[in-house]
Amino acid sequence: MNLSTKAIDPYTIKELLQLQVMNQLSLLTSGRNSVTEQSDNTDFASILNGMLAGMDSASPQSAAGMSAGTGLVPGQAWNPAMLSGFSAASAGALTKKFASATTNPSAYEPLIQEASRRFGIEPSVVKAVIHAESSFNANAVSGAGAKGLMQLMDATGQGLGVDNPFDPAQNIHGGTRYLSNLLSKYGGNLGTALAAYNAGPTRLDRLGIRNDQDLAEKLHLLPAETQQYVRKVLALKEHYEA
Repeated sequence: MNLSTKAIDPYTIKELLQLQVMNQLSLLTSGRNSVTEQSDNTDFASILNGMLAGMDSASPQSAAGMSAGTGLVPGQAWNPAMLSGFSAASAGALTKKFASATTNPSAYEPLIQEASRRFGIEPSVVKAVIHAESSFNANAVSGAGAKGLMQLMDATGQGLGVDNPFDPAQNIHGGTRYLSNLLSKYGGNLGTALAAYNAGPTRLDRLGIRNDQDLAEKLHLLPAETQQYVRKVLALKEHYEA
């Protein structure tokens, strides 16, 4: 993906900085199904400096009017794409940032394709979740005890028929099935299903979040980790569709 630095505005840089901070803060927190990724400060600084060096001298679009938590300008019509919080360029920077920590996704391509067909989910979504959760590390274990490629908790995995979460076939099958269940629960609203995958459906139900419209309005009420997780997965989905 071609990264055009001239298209980068302060809001994008802000998002990348928030991503860096969240990656570091996540070392001290635990999510329901999320695994912490190690930050590479050198790579991140290189990406950011490259963006700053390539920006036009003209003042880009200001983000001062953005509504807190949702990224919406007051009075602006909402659409699900706004949940991403990333431009195509920042999605490219994101995937480059994690490239060194990501194993070869093609190793699991047949398993992803099979699970995607079986449960009716786009392969790009499954790949994006695996990338965000474990960077395609089948042996990953989070501080909360989530395991494997799609970071399944033991109780969740057992309920999905997974008896060995470190087996890629079982983990991808179980994680994709769980994501499919969440999509069904929330009427096919991907952003909401992703938020539930990370924070748990009980938390969303308690806040009255039933679809992506609700999510956009109440995203700021969810943990910062979940806010960033939804944006990250949606950005990675675009990358795997390219």
